[in-house]
Amino acid sequence: MTTSPAGPLRLSPELENSAHGSAGAAVTRHFGRRIRRGALLVGLAAAGMSAVVAGQYQSTFSGELNGAALRALAENPAIRILFGPPVALDDPGGFTVWRTGTPVQILTGVWALLTATRLTRGEEDSGRVDLMLAGRLRAADPLERILAVLTVAAAAIAAAVAVALLITGTHPTGAVIYAAGLFGVTMTFAAVGALAAQLAPARAAATGLAVAVLGAGLFLRMLADGVSALSWASWATPFGLTAIAAPYADNRVTPLLVLVALPGAISAAAMIACSRRDVGRGVLNPSGRRRPRVRLLGSVAGFAVRRAARPTLAWALGIGTYFLLVGMLIASILRFLRENPRFAELAAAAGFGGLGTAEGFAAAMFSLLTIPVGLYAATRIAAFAAAEADRRLTPLVALPLSRRRIVLTELSSTGLGVLVLLAVAGLTLWCGAAIADAPLRITAALAGVANVAPVASLSLGAAALALGWAPRAVAALGALPVAGGFLLTVILQSTHAPEWLTYLSPYTYLASVPEAPPDWGATGCLLLVTGALVALGVLGYQRRDLES
Repeated sequence: MTTSPAGPLRLSPELENSAHGSAGAAVTRHFGRRIRRGALLVGLAAAGMSAVVAGQYQSTFSGELNGAALRALAENPAIRILFGPPVALDDPGGFTVWRTGTPVQILTGVWALLTATRLTRGEEDSGRVDLMLAGRLRAADPLERILAVLTVAAAAIAAAVAVALLITGTHPTGAVIYAAGLFGVTMTFAAVGALAAQLAPARAAATGLAVAVLGAGLFLRMLADGVSALSWASWATPFGLTAIAAPYADNRVTPLLVLVALPGAISAAAMIACSRRDVGRGVLNPSGRRRPRVRLLGSVAGFAVRRAARPTLAWALGIGTYFLLVGMLIASILRFLRENPRFAELAAAAGFGGLGTAEGFAAAMFSLLTIPVGLYAATRIAAFAAAEADRRLTPLVALPLSRRRIVLTELSSTGLGVLVLLAVAGLTLWCGAAIADAPLRITAALAGVANVAPVASLSLGAAALALGWAPRAVAALGALPVAGGFLLTVILQSTHAPEWLTYLSPYTYLASVPEAPPDWGATGCLLLVTGALVALGVLGYQRRDLES
């Protein structure tokens, strides 16, 4: 140490750097612990889905697709819009990338942006970043550490997918190209989340901005694949760049270089924005002169509805846009399946039967609808748990209100949001079908979404159970019935497992409505299970201490 006649003792530059490095390493380990569980679950889901489909190809599709059938599939615009350009479908790796590439990229991208906004803006909103910055860290140091940890996590997820594809016997070059593209997509949206957290004044706004960017990128990829005149737009979206790389076919490296440079540029922009704002505030801040908005603040129910309104609207816009597009493509897909009946047979073997009719196709799409709607329910209850942990619910709990009433009000508003999303999906699918003159009645569409409501509600029940007994695991347990159940169904169908295992998945009890009549007994049982989970969750919430 060195002394100064006019001041206190100070550390020498060498010790100063050492202390800064120790603090930075501790912060890095802290953020690593915060994301390791989520990264593990996402990696297992992405790798498992890829391995299952690659193995399914070997047992179901290998040798079944001739040149004429592949050309017909590649030239159909509806197929290209929904699933991307079909290339190398005669290869198990190429088929896996075509069938699971977009869902896996959306999964990892959404996880990355949500994690980035949670660790950046979320930590600032809760005041925990103030403790870090009270020491020797600069304001930009936590952001640097978060991006570094997310880079390692994205690389681990991509490596897990590559290993899964290699184990199932796909070509090593294609596996590496696909994994590199997946890493680029994941890091792009991690950087987008980090940049949104610097721009927006609160975590909710940052998350909404980042999700909007992801949705715009996906929509741009659909336009580029479906309209030949807009094919150049694939270079402007990470989803399009991975398609241009064409794993297992052309194995292009140039699009990957662009895809790897993209998160670097966005991360640099996030660092610059971080240096130009105060902690706890965003670059873009609303005017402080705005009149206070007190609408719906006069009751607990109104407060719950107000908190859920914007997220529900965002989910409704995304789901409605997608199902409107699907409805407009029904006629084209039905025509394609009539001209190529072998594809309908292969789809039935993969667990998607009845695609030859508008009602059967709608039933298949509505079974997939349970995943986003169930995730919506899980994230809304997770947001409630996060607000409790951050002490934002303390003023509400301090009122002369029972905790049972507070949590039941939150669960009711979330259940209402689930019904709204289901209705939006049914109505927009019917509108799209009507525009394309496809034979689908509005009553059939609404019956289809009503049929899948019990499965989606299981996520609400599981999230409620976790809120009462394991509040730190609300999102993971809430997503288990829909995401885990769907993955389990695909695995069991692909591996020809014993029949009794299928009863562990809620999708086993879904009838193919509107093509077939509903199974009222199964529907009643699923609703009873949901009610029991909610009751246990409310009981646990009443008995436990508040999180902090």
